[in-house]
Amino acid sequence: MTDTAAETPPRASSAPQASDQYVQSLARGLAVIRAFDTNHPVMTLSEVAVRTGLTRATARRFLHTLVELGYVRTDGKTFALTAQVLQLGYAYLSGLSLPQLAQPHLEELSLKLGESTSAAVLDGMDIAYIARVTTRRIMNVGITVGTRFPAYATSMGRVLLAALPPEDLRAYLDAVEIKPLTPRTVRTARELSAVLDSVRAQGWCLLDQELELGLMSIAAPVYDGPTKVVAAVNVSLQAQSVAAKPDPEAYLDSVRREIVATAKKISADLSAMH
Repeated sequence: MTDTAAETPPRASSAPQASDQYVQSLARGLAVIRAFDTNHPVMTLSEVAVRTGLTRATARRFLHTLVELGYVRTDGKTFALTAQVLQLGYAYLSGLSLPQLAQPHLEELSLKLGESTSAAVLDGMDIAYIARVTTRRIMNVGITVGTRFPAYATSMGRVLLAALPPEDLRAYLDAVEIKPLTPRTVRTARELSAVLDSVRAQGWCLLDQELELGLMSIAAPVYDGPTKVVAAVNVSLQAQSVAAKPDPEAYLDSVRREIVATAKKISADLSAMH
């Protein structure tokens, strides 16, 4: 939550009243819930009234109604939301598929970085794209939802392979036919296995021109629960643009932090569905 957002709380009095179907009491109750945020997790009655633009008497009625319903707790002086508030968004989240959950997060990240972002799952020996936000075409082959690439030569594929159970990974390494797609591509299953050990240990993957010359990418895992990796997300980068940065290593590190944070947000949404 930014300082600007913290200074502009949801005020019930500013809600649009477009028609006679508008229910003001519902709008005010939602404004009270939305008044609580990262910067204001616990508030007094007066603070809630100020942030919502309601009178103290009105704010008190809504707060105590929410306490009775279990959405707010109080110690008699201050108020805070309870975990039951999550149920308000459950119906929405439970109806979404993984691509639908991922898409807005990818769009937000793409807008922030000015780079293309994607999500993919492991399908046999390949990865299959399930979501994609494109800023510009940086590969010779166009990527859309459904596009497949060999898992061993992609950042998302390596993140997904690194998360496989040992027996499944052994079966993959025994069966994979590694082709040198560029001079930088790993050459053997033994070399790939060592790379996957590093990916597993650090929790993300940087791929440097192994799928196509001039293309770099950074990927992170998406979890469904504490340990189950169900997808991966990445940011695609032009190697030439990265090299032109004043500090390429610092830039790549900043992108890594952003993609890891995005993966965590998608994972949190998945967890909220259960």
